[in-house]
Amino acid sequence: MVTVRINGEDKLFEEGIQYQLIAEEYQCDYRYRIALVVVDGKIQELMKRLTKDCELEFITYDSLIGHKTYVRSAIMLMLKAIKDVAGMQAAVNVKVEFSIGAGYYCGFKNGLRLDRNLIDRIKDRMKELADNHIPITKRAYHADDAVAIFKELGMEDKVALFRYRRSSNINVYCLGDYYDYYYGYMLPNTGYVDRFDLFPYEDGMILLLPEQGEPEKLPAFVPRKKLFQTLMATCEWGMEMGIDTVGDLNDRICEGDIGDLILVQEALQERRIGEIARDIARRENVKFVMIAGPSSSGKTTFSHRLSIQLRTYGLNPHPIGLDNYYRNHDEAPLDENGKPDFECLEALDVEQFNKDMGDLLAGREVQLPTFNFKTGRREYSGKRTKLGADDILVIEGIHGLNERMSHSLPAESKFKIYISALTCLNIDEHNRIPTTDGRLLRRMVRDARTRGTSAKKTIDMWPSVRRGEEKYIFPYQEEADAMFNSAMIYELSVIKQFAEPLLFSIKRGEPEYHEAKRLLKFLEYFLGVSSEQLPKNSLCREFVGGSCFDV
Repeated sequence: MVTVRINGEDKLFEEGIQYQLIAEEYQCDYRYRIALVVVDGKIQELMKRLTKDCELEFITYDSLIGHKTYVRSAIMLMLKAIKDVAGMQAAVNVKVEFSIGAGYYCGFKNGLRLDRNLIDRIKDRMKELADNHIPITKRAYHADDAVAIFKELGMEDKVALFRYRRSSNINVYCLGDYYDYYYGYMLPNTGYVDRFDLFPYEDGMILLLPEQGEPEKLPAFVPRKKLFQTLMATCEWGMEMGIDTVGDLNDRICEGDIGDLILVQEALQERRIGEIARDIARRENVKFVMIAGPSSSGKTTFSHRLSIQLRTYGLNPHPIGLDNYYRNHDEAPLDENGKPDFECLEALDVEQFNKDMGDLLAGREVQLPTFNFKTGRREYSGKRTKLGADDILVIEGIHGLNERMSHSLPAESKFKIYISALTCLNIDEHNRIPTTDGRLLRRMVRDARTRGTSAKKTIDMWPSVRRGEEKYIFPYQEEADAMFNSAMIYELSVIKQFAEPLLFSIKRGEPEYHEAKRLLKFLEYFLGVSSEQLPKNSLCREFVGGSCFDV
């Protein structure tokens, strides 16, 4: 017998018992279903077995790690169903591309199209598999054997990925007769994936899954046409460049022409910024360009580069950050956990902003503030600003699209831009890179460099940041006059060398350790690229340093 400490009490279990059976015994103590266990501080999947005396904790669906585990398992369930209904080649040709709200858009390569009838058959097969509680198993293969397996299955994206793996062993998951590789943990059987929907969308389909905060509820799908078009344009450009996955990117780095790729990507972004500037110049009465987007989207650099483009049309832009209108940090509102909430609209002095902007619109001189993030206080330098006939304010901040932020300004005086780092690069065809991962790494590197913030604190604050985005930013994105994707296909290879030392500073046993370890494992997929190759005006330099702008 083995002694296991759970919730402060010791209990005996037979050696070799699956963690799933232990979890089922304690499930009644938890509101949401248990997805994983933590054994002496190390996360383990439920299909694994108890081998020694230990302390055990549970991870449920409503946690970040639990939710990601559910999503991965649901994707494998979908791909197994596609194989059963349409054949293995159909499953190989599926690419899990990006998320639209709670839905995951899946496209098809090689001209494959699935009609509504076939998608309904796939969904029915998913339900049948879920009802039968088919085990999901994991086996470690030698890297050469894993490559042989996936080469035989036609999954060349995984073959390319494994070429750069330093580990001699690779974990392969099996669901019945379907084999695949997944970055992260999985659920023990198909019965754990009990809520999903599958339906056609554009040229592909949407796999709709519960959100983290409400794991027992399947939300309504909200189409976001502008967001979808922006994401698809990015994916199509990546495919044109021959870089669809991390393996493709690593190949390009090894070929020695990553510098050319960087220049092409930067030129593409500059062209898009120029197009937005042209649209602003053509619209009469615009005095306020309102730029909004989630944390670490590159709003500050974008506002500077847009300002330069506006000058080519004879306009005189003045970049302003909404962050300068933060209330002093000791006056910040508190969230439900009693921590300062710097993401909510109330953290900003909205009325002072409207007064200042209204005075400028009326032709009066205004002394604009700056915010000192090291002292946590708003400051005034004495410098005054006045708008002339060709002057235009370029205002960036997470609440820029919220009408409450600029409630006193005439609608015709505003041009709204939504910006986000919408990552379309995949680890491989079936393992997408969440947009939030790229932004979290950006913020971690930037905050350590400019604000002296530890990676531990950045990770600790991230859930609050994400809640603020869901509440204050994403609901307004479709109202934008223009969208800009600030993600760069090469950036994680650059950020890697700055982020890894920060993540290694987080010690085992600290609450942020598991997330730090996950991100470190994620960065292992990328070969590094020196930041010296980046142009001085690159958006990436807002995070890694060396920008020609004051960011």
